[in-house]
Amino acid sequence: MSPEGHVVAEQVWKRFRADDHSRDVKDLVRRLRARGRRRSRDWRWVLSDVSFEVEPGHSLALIGANGSGKSTMLKILAGVMDPYAGRIDVPGRIGALIEVRAGIHQELTGRENVFLAGSLLGLSRRLVAARFDEIVQFADLEDAIDRQTKFYSSGMQMRLGFGVAAYLEPAVLLVDEVLAVGDASFQQRCLDRIRKVLNQGTTLVFVSHDLAAVETMCEDAVWLKGVMVAARGTTHDVLAHYREWVDDMAAGAEHLVGDLALTKAVVRSADGDPFPRSHGPLEVSVTLESFGTHNASLVLGISEGTASPTFLVGHTMRLAPGQTTVRCRVADVPLPKGRFYVWAGVFSGSRDLLPWQPAASFDLIGAKLDATPPGIVRLAPVHVDAAWETDSPG
Repeated sequence: MSPEGHVVAEQVWKRFRADDHSRDVKDLVRRLRARGRRRSRDWRWVLSDVSFEVEPGHSLALIGANGSGKSTMLKILAGVMDPYAGRIDVPGRIGALIEVRAGIHQELTGRENVFLAGSLLGLSRRLVAARFDEIVQFADLEDAIDRQTKFYSSGMQMRLGFGVAAYLEPAVLLVDEVLAVGDASFQQRCLDRIRKVLNQGTTLVFVSHDLAAVETMCEDAVWLKGVMVAARGTTHDVLAHYREWVDDMAAGAEHLVGDLALTKAVVRSADGDPFPRSHGPLEVSVTLESFGTHNASLVLGISEGTASPTFLVGHTMRLAPGQTTVRCRVADVPLPKGRFYVWAGVFSGSRDLLPWQPAASFDLIGAKLDATPPGIVRLAPVHVDAAWETDSPG
């Protein structure tokens, strides 16, 4: 038998019934004749032969695009969903934060929900009472803990859910993207708490699109792509593969067409140097193919790989049919050394003339942030030059 906190997923498959929008009589007759027999095309696979292992006290990130099966895998680990095939072994108490309202009874008060969750986890009332004040203080619910949770905002419910999951001594902590609904301060508190329970020997399985948080929190990673494992290994190596894939997407971005097509995107230093530098000038040149006349706003963002940019710039213009090239110059790029990605989108009011998409990648020369402590959320990894001085005693 595996020790507590030793997570094993072995050749896991999962499928759901395919969406069926047809409601005509012929389709009804066909389904009745089938008498419950389902053909392979009547199912869609969301996980295909997925395997990984996490040693007790270690951390693993599941990364990938939307629809790749990350959240489904987390639900299977939590035991709220069964796999179609394969083996799952998660011994020990599980703390899961998969959805904002998961495990919270809307008719009970916050206090009653804490004790109910403790009972379901097999904890004594005395142990839950010993942790109760910490949970309430962490969730910042001192004035609302005796109110029914149906009157809580989604943020309040999320804070309560995370406090219960992280403070009741889980052997395994499962955390999904739900932290994105909190503000930056609460996200930092959550990651600080995760780091503390990791140091106490809790195993972490972490799902997030925030690559900076993944890099600082997790030792290993699994990249799910098209419901299959595309890469597994150290976080550094897996993120390198993932970013290469984003590069390929950027190189082929012209296939993501709306009312416009992005036909070319080039990033270079604006002062003639072919290699852009941290705190140096940068020029992004974007060529658009328009199929009509539009009053539009071009938005450019720079990120470390995800669709959430470090900073955004926008330009309003009138597009005529044919090709238009737009150049954006930034005088001082406040970013550290590393690989970054330009994302682009063109919008007209609420319409997406060109969907938000990766347009180009570039390597920035400059200082590297090597001293970032584990668990720090680099929501905006802006690099600022600084002079340091230390006075030593004596």
